Amino acid sequence: MKSILKMFTSASRKAAILLITLFVSNLVHARTPLVLMSDFGLADGAVAAMHGVALGVDPELSVSDLTHEIPDYDIWAGAYRLYQTANYWPQGTVFVSVVDPGVGTNRKSIVLKTLTGQLFVGPDNGLFTLIAERDGVAEVHEIDERVNRLPGSAESYTFHGRDVYAYTGARLSSGQITFEQVGPKLDNAGITLIRHPVARLEDGHIKGGIPVLDVKYGNVWTNIPKPLFAKLAIQPNDRVTVRFLNAGKLVTEVTAPFESSFGEVPKGSALVYVNSLLNVSFAINQSNFAKVHGIESGPDWEVDIAKTP
Repeated sequence: MKSILKMFTSASRKAAILLITLFVSNLVHARTPLVLMSDFGLADGAVAAMHGVALGVDPELSVSDLTHEIPDYDIWAGAYRLYQTANYWPQGTVFVSVVDPGVGTNRKSIVLKTLTGQLFVGPDNGLFTLIAERDGVAEVHEIDERVNRLPGSAESYTFHGRDVYAYTGARLSSGQITFEQVGPKLDNAGITLIRHPVARLEDGHIKGGIPVLDVKYGNVWTNIPKPLFAKLAIQPNDRVTVRFLNAGKLVTEVTAPFESSFGEVPKGSALVYVNSLLNVSFAINQSNFAKVHGIESGPDWEVDIAKTP
């Protein structure tokens, strides 16, 4: 370092020292992306307030929106949208997730770190169920609101998305605090998880859940991965019989071919296909499968799939 500085004049040495200091400072406080998700919608200023808090912590943060159109109070839908998108973001990304019908009650506020190195900030109400199951839980800390809360917000009890989660997430994303400085460590096994159907092979049938619908087109997505479906030895153009159940009761039964894409069947015809997450799904070419067949999604919905004899 001294030999490098000798090459500069006195003034330029000062400039070089300043640049080196700034460089080292940026290394120490390495920023990671901050991603916001909620059921707030965009009709009012709630989301803008969260952005403002984050940028107030660090104006240089990269703040993005996953979605703010989660159906009101639908914790399960929020859990799935995190599952759908989180693993496409870089390691170290901080996700602030707010679907919180119990805001202001004694439910815990937590930061969960996955085995893949991402951080999830939000209420401990089941919102991180699918992330925990897929990516594994490295460690969980409860947010200590005495130190990790927007200054001046202590008397606000109904906007933790702004006052606690956006503020804490921004401090983590900016490197102003470490994960360990969030608050006390919790037992990993103690976090809240939502019970839901697990994809499985039983007696020559593949069974699983319907975690979500394709909102735009009404396609029905399952949690059945392609490798498990392959155990039925179903080939393209083979007919598949699918039973849809809600709370254990049969809603409808549909028989359709297994195809690679929508255009493989005539307009208005149903098909079974593998979606962009490589899970088994059901659609009608240029129509709405869920609406036509009365299918919804959530932890109470199941499918039973078999090769048509």
